Amino acid sequence: MPINKIRPSKRAAAAIAAALVAAATGGWHSIKDTSPTVHPPAVILAKDALISTWEGIVLEAHYDPYAKIYDICFGKTRLNGKPIRKGMKFTREECEDFLETDLFNEYYLPLTKQVPQYRSFPVSVQAAQLSGAYNFGVGGMVLSKAMDAAKAGKWREACEKQTAWNRAGGQVVRGLVLRREMGDDQRIGEAELCVSGI
Repeated sequence: MPINKIRPSKRAAAAIAAALVAAATGGWHSIKDTSPTVHPPAVILAKDALISTWEGIVLEAHYDPYAKIYDICFGKTRLNGKPIRKGMKFTREECEDFLETDLFNEYYLPLTKQVPQYRSFPVSVQAAQLSGAYNFGVGGMVLSKAMDAAKAGKWREACEKQTAWNRAGGQVVRGLVLRREMGDDQRIGEAELCVSGI
């Protein structure tokens, strides 16, 4: 269970509304849309409100001491199936394109295939789970207690159970607690966003 009290916020509700508008403007109309060029609101919401803010952008590959690998852009660890290598560089625009494309193809679509009812979850739950999957893997998310609760329609429980993923190297990490729960002054937390749309 979460360390802190989880509650909805106006900033998270505004982010949800903005993602819905952006998706509709981009041509998304229903959960049946699966075009690779028309991204659903959950992808836009996870990218804009959670992943880009929590991962931060790095334009030259750097070594992640927790994962013990190189990453670049918004935590990207692979390019064309190969690991990111020391010395690789990309522009901000390239990184932003990678993020949205990767989020849709490597996270959203696999989640929809492995959890058929995923697309029917509230957009805020989908986005929080996308952010979690981006951070700790699709397999971890699919097999998590948070996903079990979501599949049962227990939205708040799903939001709260995802907060358990707050460790790295066996230790609770303050940054992960903030990311999984209520965020900080500048960033929305996953659970905060999650409960704001249920």
